[in-house]
Amino acid sequence: MNALKKIIYQWISRKFMNGCSSYNSLEVRKSCRSKQQARAVFATGNVPHAKGEIFLNPFAAIRFAREHGFPLVIKPNVSGFSRGSHFPINSFKELWKAIFFAKLWWPTTVVEQYLEGRNYRVVVAQGKIMSVLQRYAPFVEGNGHDSISTLIDAENSVREQMGLYPCIHPLQKGSVTQHFLKKKNYTLDTVPAKGEVVNLFYRISLAPGGVVRTIEKQTIPTVNQTLFKDVLELFDANILGIDVIFEKGIEFDYRDQKCIFLEVNSRPYLKMHDFPRYGKKEDLSGYFEELDQLNITQTEIF
Repeated sequence: MNALKKIIYQWISRKFMNGCSSYNSLEVRKSCRSKQQARAVFATGNVPHAKGEIFLNPFAAIRFAREHGFPLVIKPNVSGFSRGSHFPINSFKELWKAIFFAKLWWPTTVVEQYLEGRNYRVVVAQGKIMSVLQRYAPFVEGNGHDSISTLIDAENSVREQMGLYPCIHPLQKGSVTQHFLKKKNYTLDTVPAKGEVVNLFYRISLAPGGVVRTIEKQTIPTVNQTLFKDVLELFDANILGIDVIFEKGIEFDYRDQKCIFLEVNSRPYLKMHDFPRYGKKEDLSGYFEELDQLNITQTEIF
């Protein structure tokens, strides 16, 4: 049985965890595995987070929607890289569809309020803010004369020239992109106005072509930095990748705007910090030197 577990763990590591760090103990990793666990810890520390529920029966999500309204988010209780997540959901028809697909990933599912805003990954390590990225769904920006198809080709060429592949993925023109554009009465031949941002998919993730921007840490108010460090302490972790949405932006005091903490990642995907589409690549070697001094065991056990 132990040999079988070892094979399964190695397969999971190769398939889903390539590029992810491993600087937390097994106990910490287990303590922040699910959204439900994160929500409970956020509540004890008065960390702002969205109202939500964990459910097995889909009618619990329907009841939540009737009580709190739309927009909502549906996501598996256990997942990574935004797999199985659906947002923003603005109708009961979309809700039922999202529940079906989320449960293909995991039997228990999360429904929670959705906040339109700016999406960030904040990595906190050893009591310090290590790196902050703003994350974007795949998009193109119109110039007033090129079609979406041409803009996609141009953006993919830039990514190739910047050496972002394979960590960052090219924008797609397939059926998924065309179906998403159709919801907005757009096609690949549509010519967006100059400065118009056209999202090509809803999910903020690298796999469908999303990108990241490096945020300079000195632009983040002390009160926000303290909040992130407090979250690290709440989980008693060496390092966490904290996913958070700010209504106005991380450069503004979180108390003066809507802000929700989404989840924490005990094995954050640090590789993407080396491939920002916007902003400067940071030198994180000093942080890694400190983290590499840690004696972490059971790194291949989940």
